[in-house]
Amino acid sequence: MEKKDLRIIFMGTPEFAVETLRALVEGGYNVVAVVTQPDKPVGRHQDTLQAPAVKQYALSKGLPVLQPEKMKDPQFVEKLKQYNADLQVVVAFRMLPEIVWSMPKYGTFNVHAALLPQYRGAAPINWAVINGEKQTGVTTFFLDHDIDTGRIIMQEPFEIKDDYNVEDVYNGLMHLGAGIAIKTIDKIIEGNGHVDSMPQDELIKAGDEMHNAPKIFKETCVIDWNQTANRIYDFIRGLAPYPGAWTNMIDPNGKSTVLKVFRSTKTMIPCNGKEAGTIMIYSGKLLIATSNAWLQLDEIQLSGKKRMDAKTFLNGFRNIESYKLG
Repeated sequence: MEKKDLRIIFMGTPEFAVETLRALVEGGYNVVAVVTQPDKPVGRHQDTLQAPAVKQYALSKGLPVLQPEKMKDPQFVEKLKQYNADLQVVVAFRMLPEIVWSMPKYGTFNVHAALLPQYRGAAPINWAVINGEKQTGVTTFFLDHDIDTGRIIMQEPFEIKDDYNVEDVYNGLMHLGAGIAIKTIDKIIEGNGHVDSMPQDELIKAGDEMHNAPKIFKETCVIDWNQTANRIYDFIRGLAPYPGAWTNMIDPNGKSTVLKVFRSTKTMIPCNGKEAGTIMIYSGKLLIATSNAWLQLDEIQLSGKKRMDAKTFLNGFRNIESYKLG
């Protein structure tokens, strides 16, 4: 089999998926159609439709684009069949029904931004950083009935440095994911449609702690100052730059305002019993008490204000030590 013989349908929506689609197109693979989410209304009045990043790229390359509201829509399913795809490649898309993922004769594989079976779910990059992992990676696996549980084809690791936030890991995995997708397709071509894969259970060792990666909501992003400085540091960078970890800044009268925290620095300064959330200015630095050590806040955003560094924030804020976070 050669590249031109393998008819591929690509499914994805955000910029993360564009990198893989670009690698397929520029690599000369036979992408016959692209499936993505419907355009979304944007703007103050929600009166302007914005196309997904994948659609914008696909149209720029003259590729047919399908945007079903529902993946089980009979008209969409029939249209999909007409492309007579041999393989479907999925990156950062929604859950597919069996009638869709089982359609191609060589199956459907997904590029997942984690080393499965760890971090199954919608937000694997965020949770890996939040949990202080030193390593994550990308996995290609065949889709089956349950989400993120199919047979693994390939995996490649990625180092999470201590100062990386979600954006750093996202960018690294975006490029790594494109590369592993190409390698996986090449294996399928070399095997004339067949490729070795293994059940995820074979990678689980006795005593392994399994981590899930559920969707992130506003409530997920609240900082608990009763945790250790290290845990809070990881939590902040695991939600930066988006959606952003947040806390309430409470004035002496009990009135609170939301404060988002985008960047922090660990210190070795013990809190010595100070109440968690206590604010202290030390050598011009904004420090917050945790369960064990002071955490330095470096980049923040008060509700209704612009994002700024802590020094600028302190220059325009008086009596900050009479406030507390919680």
